[in-house]
Amino acid sequence: MILSASRRTDIPAYYPEWFINRIREGYVLVRNPMNYHMISKINLAPEVVDCIVFWSKNPKPLEKYLPELDGKYMYYFQYTVNGYGKDVEPNIPSVDERIDTFKRISEKVGKGRVIWRYDPIIITDKYTPDWHTGMFKY
Repeated sequence: MILSASRRTDIPAYYPEWFINRIREGYVLVRNPMNYHMISKINLAPEVVDCIVFWSKNPKPLEKYLPELDGKYMYYFQYTVNGYGKDVEPNIPSVDERIDTFKRISEKVGKGRVIWRYDPIIITDKYTPDWHTGMFKY
């Protein structure tokens, strides 16, 4: 099973302690978004989970828990780094802080396990195609 952590919310950024507690307990309860009353119990045992995919704009809060996963679980990060300001993303660190985190995690887990994403692309008067080109190069 591939465990996609964060498709509904940024678990590494906002719920790392909850996530590691679920790993320690060996299961997670997941509510079906289409049927509020349907709840599934998902086994998180290492022999069941083939890989964990973390989707995040700020995995720094999860970083301290990675040693608990090492040797038990395969995992990697889909790490979104773009340069929007606080007007668009008020609750994440600056782009420079996120780049530093990207580098540090890449060094710890291997550069092949941290994939850079640049999305979403929002076009406004402030965030123009030229702005995105410059930020992408940055």
